[in-house]
Amino acid sequence: MSAVLPPHGHAGGHADDHDHGHPHGWRRWLFATNHKDIGTMYLLFSFAMLMLGGVLALGIRAELFQPGLQYVNPELFNQLTTMHGLIMVFGAIMPAFVGFANWMLPLQIGAADMAFARMNNLSFWLLVPAALILGGSFFMPGGAPAAGWTLYAPLTLQMGPSMDAAIFAMHIMGASSIMGSINIIVTILNMRAPGMTLMKMPLFCWTWLITAYLLIAVMPVLAGAITMTLTDRHFGTSFFNPAGGGDPVMYQHIFWFFGHPEVYIMILPAFGIISAIIPAFARKRLFGYTSMVYATASIAILSFIVWAHHMYSTGMPVTGQLFFMYATMLIAVPTGVKIFNWIATMWKGSMTFETPMLWSVGFIFVFTMGGFTGLILAMAPIDIQLHDTYYVVAHFHYVLVAGSLFALFAGVYYWGPKWTGVMYSETRGKIHFWGSLIFFNITFFPMHFLGLAGMPRRYADYPMQFADFNMIASIGAFGFGIMQVYFFVFVVLPMMRGKGEPAPQKPWEAAEGLEWEVPSPAPWHTFETPPKLDATATRVVG
Repeated sequence: MSAVLPPHGHAGGHADDHDHGHPHGWRRWLFATNHKDIGTMYLLFSFAMLMLGGVLALGIRAELFQPGLQYVNPELFNQLTTMHGLIMVFGAIMPAFVGFANWMLPLQIGAADMAFARMNNLSFWLLVPAALILGGSFFMPGGAPAAGWTLYAPLTLQMGPSMDAAIFAMHIMGASSIMGSINIIVTILNMRAPGMTLMKMPLFCWTWLITAYLLIAVMPVLAGAITMTLTDRHFGTSFFNPAGGGDPVMYQHIFWFFGHPEVYIMILPAFGIISAIIPAFARKRLFGYTSMVYATASIAILSFIVWAHHMYSTGMPVTGQLFFMYATMLIAVPTGVKIFNWIATMWKGSMTFETPMLWSVGFIFVFTMGGFTGLILAMAPIDIQLHDTYYVVAHFHYVLVAGSLFALFAGVYYWGPKWTGVMYSETRGKIHFWGSLIFFNITFFPMHFLGLAGMPRRYADYPMQFADFNMIASIGAFGFGIMQVYFFVFVVLPMMRGKGEPAPQKPWEAAEGLEWEVPSPAPWHTFETPPKLDATATRVVG
């Protein structure tokens, strides 16, 4: 296990050694204040949650393999869909990006560590009891929450005690996110090496800085919505209960005011990872750095004014539909800027297709498809037809699986040698990529057709005309799941155990950034004295 983390030591050849005071064994992890240890724990935790959420998804797909009720009753089916969404969003994708932030931000800006090391420790360890409470809700009377991951009223007002457990778990996870965000903002704004101005930072730092502000803005909104749900359930309020004069649609407004920026919280750091990898393997500087920064900020700002495009079918006035339709279409502009900048970076570059580049190109291709289906769903008249069908399921999985998850895999292959000190097997990485890409499309592409044909989501059974595409999707889902187990067993475990070729300090010749100025594996302490930077702020001089 310890090989995944750098050995104790100092960068820069310091003769003095403070390491005898560092905890070892379980104390090293429980009391961790080192950003690399905490980053590793985040990444391992998120992968465990990915596996748990994946098992729930395979339960869903097994039930939908053919018409009729096979394995689970409709109540359990709805519990599976709800918990799959909550675990994947709050347990897998978000903590994985925070793990990347912990590992890479101090290395990229030349800082010794994160700004608030003990708060960093707390923000990680809050996730573990939250995940146990959330997962344990399956074993409570009445089973897990079954209101959908969006937790819409009035269903949430009718759930058993597991609903309260889920609300408590999400409060804890929200507190963790807010603490992590404060830490990231203070680290980036206050701890950059001298000479690294904001506009010389790697784009991964920029995307995380903007994401952290988004998190601080919207996590309290979610906390408010689920607290109002809690008081409706137990304290006699009627925020969302029509019988007491409340309005269930108000919950949707509050939730999606959190929920839409949340979608960008899960994709902006992915943009940062891709923006680091493509220039390295195209052997060119990133095209349009400044426009990428402004595009990221524009996406974040626009994300606050589009929430009700999730709600066209709630009886919204046409004027409201038009506003949210145009605002949603507007987000395609800065997103398109990013896509074209990545393509322009690759244009006439000396490209090679090692595994990180394959994941990045795959990301651009499949994420763009998800973006186009999002543009289609932005149109109110079309969306009213497709709302709550499998077309929507296909759309957001193209954005979140082929977006966030593919970028996370790209980042693991790109920075993994720096973390562990060993190179992954290129052959195994490519098997993982091609297997995942093919099975992903087999799983989710047919769902577009199911949605266009009118199949509603969250149904445990369906008529015969949907059978063929559902069978194809279920086969793809099991294949995709097997590829992720393959990734852990044949790529991650050998790297964690130090089995493989030793990684050079700079495994990718054209990669730029301070993280490539420290040895592989990155020493336990790096940049104890701020590095002196060259004019580009990507190399250490002297």
